[in-house]
Amino acid sequence: TLMAEKKKIAILGAGTMGVGIAQMFAAAGHDVKLIYVYDDKTRSRPVETMTANLAILTEEGVLPQACMEQVLSRVSFTESLEEAADFAQVIIECIVENLAVKQDYFQKLDQLCPPSTILTTNTSAISVTEIAEKSVHKERIIGTHFWNPAYLIPLVEVINTKYADPAVLSEMCEVLKGAHKMPVVVKKDVPGFLANRMQHALFREAISIVENEIADPADVDNAIKYGFGMRLGVSGPMEVIDRGGTDLTYSIHKYLFPHIESSTQPSRMLTNLMEHGKLGFKSGEGFQPWSEERIKESNENLTRGLITVTRALGRL
Repeated sequence: TLMAEKKKIAILGAGTMGVGIAQMFAAAGHDVKLIYVYDDKTRSRPVETMTANLAILTEEGVLPQACMEQVLSRVSFTESLEEAADFAQVIIECIVENLAVKQDYFQKLDQLCPPSTILTTNTSAISVTEIAEKSVHKERIIGTHFWNPAYLIPLVEVINTKYADPAVLSEMCEVLKGAHKMPVVVKKDVPGFLANRMQHALFREAISIVENEIADPADVDNAIKYGFGMRLGVSGPMEVIDRGGTDLTYSIHKYLFPHIESSTQPSRMLTNLMEHGKLGFKSGEGFQPWSEERIKESNENLTRGLITVTRALGRL
């Protein structure tokens, strides 16, 4: 049966990402074990978080009410790495972004798990190759970078290392496809992997436009949300270039590149905001002012808007 083929998944760390990933796999029919690390148990209240996430999905009609209990029943919890190692065929690490801490956990898991168990890290910033450094079976350690909220955004970057076995990468891609995700393979373990490199190139230009008083922050956002951002979910840059012609893109680049931001340092404006305690949502002001009400509205719009977009694109 199909159910028998669903791998058992353990998630190391029950923070926001860990809970989202656990929920996603449980909803796709996998048995999942969440491993508490540090004070996860008290701090992140995973059951409450998952229940609240599922409630929004049922309310929006994405998930039938009856499925909610089913999804929650597939998730169990432990503080024991041994128990997780005995249970899981795939372990996904979602803990603090600290190289030494990650290396130690992978070293422990590598000793405890049979060599067939796939070990992955959800790091968004640290080299996966370095995370694997202290482990013996480095060939089964790869990156799986999920995007928040993990139960709504289909993308997972599957990251190669200089040690990884290609068979492990393709097996993990199959597991992810089976859970309705869209895996993309990052062939080289480079800073920012694939999607963050493109996202932050866009952020750099967006900040530069505000800094140079070309447009206000709200208009920068609207230019994307109501313009090419709508197209990006359907047609990506490589396809857009080919559609218009490489010759056209060449002409635009030759004319435009001298004028766009190419700084290799964070912007002066961004640095000033940070130094003056204007940290965005958490301080009530960043590039724009944020009242409690606006913050609440923004967060709700994001979740419900993502559900609308995902459904419209047929990706739920």
